[in-house]
Amino acid sequence: MTRAARRKTTIYDVAAATNASAATVSLVLNGSWARYRIKEDTARRITEAALRLGYNVNLTARGLRLSRSGLAGMILPHYRNRFFADLAEAFEAETRRRGLCPIVVSTQRDETVEVNVTRTLLAQRVEFLFIVGVPRPNPLDRLCFAAGVPCVNLDLPGSGAPSVVSDNRGGAERLTNILIEKVARRGGSLEAVLYLGGVAGEYATDNRVAGFTDALRAHGINFNPECLALCGYPPARARDSLSGYFTRHGRLPMGLFINSIAAFEGAIEFASGLSAAALDGCVAGCFDWDPFAACLPFDVTMLRQDVETMMQHAFEALTPARQETCSLVVVPAVLA
Repeated sequence: MTRAARRKTTIYDVAAATNASAATVSLVLNGSWARYRIKEDTARRITEAALRLGYNVNLTARGLRLSRSGLAGMILPHYRNRFFADLAEAFEAETRRRGLCPIVVSTQRDETVEVNVTRTLLAQRVEFLFIVGVPRPNPLDRLCFAAGVPCVNLDLPGSGAPSVVSDNRGGAERLTNILIEKVARRGGSLEAVLYLGGVAGEYATDNRVAGFTDALRAHGINFNPECLALCGYPPARARDSLSGYFTRHGRLPMGLFINSIAAFEGAIEFASGLSAAALDGCVAGCFDWDPFAACLPFDVTMLRQDVETMMQHAFEALTPARQETCSLVVVPAVLA
């Protein structure tokens, strides 16, 4: 039987023949071995094995990727909140420091756009890709792996590549504790606490809700499902949800936990039409940060996701060893 009639050789075959990881083989065969400090002898051994096993057809199809493109890619949902904007800025600064040209593209949380943009960036031979805020990043991770391009998931994790996320649960519990203490000092009802925003079934929201309920239970507060208003991310939905609460109860919640700056915008829109007396009865906390919150006419505490530390871990995760293990790094959030 001729080789053409047999199964096509894969990088896993080359990895088995050379006792190397699939990630290392991928980096060697796409020409990125020197950048990721893979020894020249190892690269030569893998290349020779690939040719011996008939992988040269695949190599030719990929153009061998022997020359650097000098490009580095990032996709993110949008630039509308400071967290994503700060991530993009930190990514650009570190990428330029490494002598590369950054390409950052917003995908508006559209799965089709995410896939198309990833394919386009890979076609432009980006040397690595950071995937930010994508709820289901595994399909994108697989595209990167097939192209031999290292990738890292940021903000929302996946099992197909290393991930760097905020400590959503721990941060939410800490923020909720602050809200509860403030409500108690004001003599308010600890039962009148509302969680606003986010999407059920999404990693960040589920962990923040868990931290929120952990804190309630720790203070002996009976958890009521009606205290969760998981209305998504659009500000208009948060506005309408808070308006509905106000209509049902005749007041704002004593404590208001807001999932994101987008939901915070909706809450501000609704609150702008209320009297000072109505606002005075509510304390708010937001798992997101914007410095303009200091100018608001009501009590608000914000958590800031540690962009600098997240970016440091993301670049460290580009090494072959970290690419192979697909590890998860959880970074604590900090009070703004």
